[in-house]
Amino acid sequence: MRAAFGRPRGLVGVLAIALAAACLAGCGIYTATSGRVDENRKRVFVSFLENDTPEANIGVELSDAIVTALQRDNTLKVVGEDVADATITGKVTRYLLREMATRADLTVNEYQVQIAVSLTFTIRRTGETIFEKRTFNGAGNYVLNDPQGTSEQTARAEAAGEIVRDILAQVVEDW
Repeated sequence: MRAAFGRPRGLVGVLAIALAAACLAGCGIYTATSGRVDENRKRVFVSFLENDTPEANIGVELSDAIVTALQRDNTLKVVGEDVADATITGKVTRYLLREMATRADLTVNEYQVQIAVSLTFTIRRTGETIFEKRTFNGAGNYVLNDPQGTSEQTARAEAAGEIVRDILAQVVEDW
């Protein structure tokens, strides 16, 4: 019986060891990016976002936040439109102040800023669209007369931060 099953056991053992070695070789430190950026995406232009909301300057603020985040990440280089490999264009589609909490006397004391943008990421040379009119959402809360200093502006910054993190995940990370 040993002779009949000795060879397959040995083969199974060798295969198991080979499989384990392959897994260990590929299971090193995990990263979300490959370390390489497609040549068609290395230099990106971010246009000022159109503003389809009544909130003044929100398109400029979000454009600046996207540019700053891309520069801080340093995977892509933000450049002028004439030398860009890719472009990010879009618009702010929503700016909403929503009541979140009230006091016992029913006066509102906490609000939430909700922002949505619709973006398109295009490779200029080929015209390929990586994503088109994709919606990115962000929200941030603030309390009226908050001793810790939250305000509508800090809530806007929090909402913009959420949006920018999602954009970076889509534009930079190579899953």
